Amino acid sequence: MSEIAGFIDNEVKGSDVVLFMKGTPGFPQCGFSGQVVQILDYLGVDYKGINVLTSDELRQGIKEYSNWPTIPQLYVKGEFVGGCDIIREMFQAGELQEFFTEKGVSVRGAA
Repeated sequence: MSEIAGFIDNEVKGSDVVLFMKGTPGFPQCGFSGQVVQILDYLGVDYKGINVLTSDELRQGIKEYSNWPTIPQLYVKGEFVGGCDIIREMFQAGELQEFFTEKGVSVRGAA
């Protein structure tokens, strides 16, 4: 496992909810990352945002780690959930809230 893959693996397994994104939760630097941040903030989920723009190696590494071509990427309890479209669809269908609850991640209030 490369150094960057080790870092990613450690981050994914070290926090319950991890969002690899462009920018930071307070200052998303792409619309898709911003949408996922809005959804997570709306649900009141405690998560760790990791800015992939800090390093080309990290940006490439996360795509290889998940075998998923786009950023953002959301991980819950070490499991890759999806990117912006998947998260948005799950949220709109009410499935994201259930998913977090099933995984033991607290959400603010079920809509």
